[in-house]
Amino acid sequence: MPSSFMLAPAACMRGVVTALWVSFALAGCNSKFGENALVDQAPVAQPVVTEVVEWQARKVRIEAVGTSRALKSVTVHPEVSGEVVEVTFAAGDKVKAGQTIVRLDDRDQRLAVQIASVELEDAKRLFNRYQRTRGSGTVTESVLDDAKSAVERARLSLDRAKVALDYRSIEAPFDGFLGISNIDPGSRVDPATAITTIDDRSKLLVTFQVPELFLGQIQQGQGIAVATWSNGSADHTGELVEIDSRVNPETRTFAARALVENDRDLLRPGMSFRVSLDLEAGRYPLIPEVALQWGNDGAFVWGVNGEKVTRIPATIVQRVPGAILVESDLPEGMQVVTEGTQRMREGLSVTNIAGL
Repeated sequence: MPSSFMLAPAACMRGVVTALWVSFALAGCNSKFGENALVDQAPVAQPVVTEVVEWQARKVRIEAVGTSRALKSVTVHPEVSGEVVEVTFAAGDKVKAGQTIVRLDDRDQRLAVQIASVELEDAKRLFNRYQRTRGSGTVTESVLDDAKSAVERARLSLDRAKVALDYRSIEAPFDGFLGISNIDPGSRVDPATAITTIDDRSKLLVTFQVPELFLGQIQQGQGIAVATWSNGSADHTGELVEIDSRVNPETRTFAARALVENDRDLLRPGMSFRVSLDLEAGRYPLIPEVALQWGNDGAFVWGVNGEKVTRIPATIVQRVPGAILVESDLPEGMQVVTEGTQRMREGLSVTNIAGL
């Protein structure tokens, strides 16, 4: 029994030594395998699809209600009082500049013209007679000067009589269309009486209000579109011709006026219109909708810088069909990730499988 007791510890020591040798061997193998594992786990470029960033102007559409007037418009009044003897027009007629539309009784004025003409001829004959005797001493220079002045006065009297006669004929001041009139032959009129209206509606002037926010962004010569409120009304094009010099302090708007062609005579002065005006308000990066991501600190995109991605903050400015204008530090021509965004992290290597 004693000898058996002594051998047991020796056997145990041999087992411990063997166990330690195996442990060291395994440790060496694990160390070798670990190095290979690190080599095998080297970063691999992630496949993604990207698109190139383009910069585009932000489009802003102003819509307003505009009121129109004719290019030229006037209410016709007589210069003098008198009785109407002839009305030569009907409502809607087109007249030419200088065409007579109403005549007043002008018998006295015609007689006045004839009298003035006779007086002028008499003055001329007397002056010519004095001229022929000039230098003979029969007529003095003062008498000759008086005769010459009489000729000038007679000529002025004739001109004034002709003007008075012209006032008896009321004429169109420009080409246009005539409006409705309440004047008939036999009516008594005076300078306060409205005979009719004349409108040159070959073009219309459409006035509308623009918010003061856009002051300085609209310029003369810009194109606009106008349409009537009728269903199916076609749009008409126009051009800005006038911009008011001040802002209305009550409405915080300023007036703008556009010239609209009316070649087919479909529009009428006084009509109201839907006015549309497109403006450009700055330039911004344009990105696809799918490129915009959201995080705890707001929206961002994954931009490709070389072969690595970087997270770039972005703020939505305007949505356009299939894309978004953003305010962001995205240079034009930079690529942004559109597919594979879920696997992205800062500094990750990527490869574009779309070949863009």
